[in-house]
Amino acid sequence: MRAIRALITSIATGIAAAVSLFALAGPALAQQQPSIIRDVEIEETLRIYARPGIVAAGLTPDEIQLVLIGDPSINAFVTNGQKIFVHTGLILRAKNPNEIIGVLAHETGHIAGGHLARNREAMSYAMRPAMISIGLGILAIAAGAPDAGAALIGGAPQFAQASFVRHTQVQESAADQAGAQYLEASGQTGKGLIEFFNREFRPNEFAVRRVPAYMVTHPFTSDRIEALRQRVEHSDHYGAVDTPDNIRRFQFMQAKLTGFIEPLARTLQIYPPSDNSQPARYARAIAYCGCGAQAKVPDLPRATAAINSLIAEDPSNPFFQELAGQILFENGRTAESIPYHRRSVELRPHEALLQINLARAILQARGRAGSDEAIALLQQAVQEEPDNAFGWRELASAHDLRGEEGLARLASAEMAYAVGDMGRALSFAERARRTLPQGTASWQRASDIVASVQNAMPDERGRQRSGG
Repeated sequence: MRAIRALITSIATGIAAAVSLFALAGPALAQQQPSIIRDVEIEETLRIYARPGIVAAGLTPDEIQLVLIGDPSINAFVTNGQKIFVHTGLILRAKNPNEIIGVLAHETGHIAGGHLARNREAMSYAMRPAMISIGLGILAIAAGAPDAGAALIGGAPQFAQASFVRHTQVQESAADQAGAQYLEASGQTGKGLIEFFNREFRPNEFAVRRVPAYMVTHPFTSDRIEALRQRVEHSDHYGAVDTPDNIRRFQFMQAKLTGFIEPLARTLQIYPPSDNSQPARYARAIAYCGCGAQAKVPDLPRATAAINSLIAEDPSNPFFQELAGQILFENGRTAESIPYHRRSVELRPHEALLQINLARAILQARGRAGSDEAIALLQQAVQEEPDNAFGWRELASAHDLRGEEGLARLASAEMAYAVGDMGRALSFAERARRTLPQGTASWQRASDIVASVQNAMPDERGRQRSGG
């Protein structure tokens, strides 16, 4: 019986994986350890791109979060909590803003259609044929036909998956059509979505058609393209073009990602020194500074020359100021980075990430002497983004620097809670509660974290540890 339970768990896990990983079918080129990338400029661009479709779907833009994933695969997907995840690979492969906007409209279709909630119901239905197959297999074994019984039990995952993929294929087609509807309703064309599917996914269809049918979670690309074409080509806004602002944002987004992700040689191939456009200089400034994910030897004179030329042309661009500060900070010139980070915050006063950058620079350059200003900035940042674990970590360090043990442990508890590490959150919150003056707002917050973690724990271990 234990083995049967394990098999059932394995089947359900396999189906759930199919739900969460393939919102767009494409070649499996994912990094081994994809990570969330935080960047104010790119997040802003994605929100601007997604907003018209979200409004057309009758949803509230502020309730939908756009999350950037550092992964070279061409993918996007949605999860619970109304989050749309976009891979860097998809952004870098797009040819124009409308292609990304089309993908975002498709994902909005999943959210508006309630597909995640329906997936849970579909998984339950998908388990029924698997359970029947397992039951028949057990009966066959009991009747003296072990080979037949083993075959029935072994085929249970395929029965479940086959039932579930029929559901996901219908959902993907519905999201395609919904996305096209939102694009048209917002005065945009669905041409980019068709072109993106045709270029990036259709070449793989020959191989996909040789995959067992029960594993194909999405309709064949050619079928999706034809269904979209029939709708999009007859729409009133088929000939709509990207706005200049969207094009500019697209160019800077691709340049920024290229500079941070690609090796220097590759960045210079895409954006050679002969290209004096602003996006090209932006990419080269990032590549030269050694700030990106790829190991690079910094060329600080070239990096600062490139970013300073951009600031001279557009001193009110907060992201130019942010990058200038980052280049100096990451190359050990921390005090010099402060004016640039401060200017970025002045230009965008409510951006948590920019506030954290400034606070880090102040703390590193001035130590305890700068802790008052840094703590004020970090408190604003975590108020803007309560789940920003990095902000809480920096706040804990700042309080430690001042010898404020209770507040430092409370910030560490908040950091652990934000990333879902309930054990550490409970431990730090208990330590904070023992140190902070009873009845204060900070003590009450530590108590709230303790209570929240204890209520979330599946057994009594949390209550036993707290002695409460």
